[in-house]
Amino acid sequence: MAGKVIVITGASDGIGAAATRALSERHTVVVVGRSAEKTRSVAESMGAEWLLSDFSRLDEVRELGATLLERYERIDVLANNAGGIMGPRTETVDGHELTLQVNHLAPFLLTELLLPRLIESRASVIATSSIAHRYGSFDFSDLEARQGYSPERAYGTAKLANLLFVRELHRRFHGQGVSAAAFHPGVVSTSFAGETDSALRLLYTSVLKRFLRTPEQGAETLVWLAAGTPGVDWQSGGYYVKRAPAAIRRGADDPALARELWQRTEALLAG
Repeated sequence: MAGKVIVITGASDGIGAAATRALSERHTVVVVGRSAEKTRSVAESMGAEWLLSDFSRLDEVRELGATLLERYERIDVLANNAGGIMGPRTETVDGHELTLQVNHLAPFLLTELLLPRLIESRASVIATSSIAHRYGSFDFSDLEARQGYSPERAYGTAKLANLLFVRELHRRFHGQGVSAAAFHPGVVSTSFAGETDSALRLLYTSVLKRFLRTPEQGAETLVWLAAGTPGVDWQSGGYYVKRAPAAIRRGADDPALARELWQRTEALLAG
């Protein structure tokens, strides 16, 4: 295998596809997507490998984890990039609020399933977060957002969860060789929000779209983190914007909050 073995979820479109294009010449990239047609097209156009998984179904996440462990003796980078903002509150077949599951529960589960291999490989785990984490907040009595739901708040909370997950993953496993980082790709011209009734849909589907960053620009930090060396190019546990350390909202560096979210997440997945 050439270079690193890099698994990128949400890679059939947008910044995931752009990152695959940038990384596939020097590394073995595994493209993970939901749509068979789009995922195959992206992978085959650049000679990458591909797997299917719909993060709204945790059984498919478990199948993905098992397949990755079977096929790859090492995994150098896991890029948890799949996610997005949703429409009206919806519960998955697993009984979880859709935004929480796709953006947080599913990547948490995948990382947990792969953890022994990630430790063996001294891997990096990268989370696609967002500046929207500043608008998130946790009510541990209502993590599934049964009260006061809005697409924007649910998304912001999920992106805050990505940051806290990276912090706690670093705390728990950096001593065993795993590094972790989160990043904000910027406001990127993709299909993001296109299937929702969120006010953000206007930004991504109107003429305003021309003022957004390209997928290639949005993928730059992901590519930099994936190809780089933790401890040299970037520091584990950090949050990055445009390949530089960035400020996070107050509370996002609270170790107690990160630990509690980890424990609550494990409980939800144990279900």
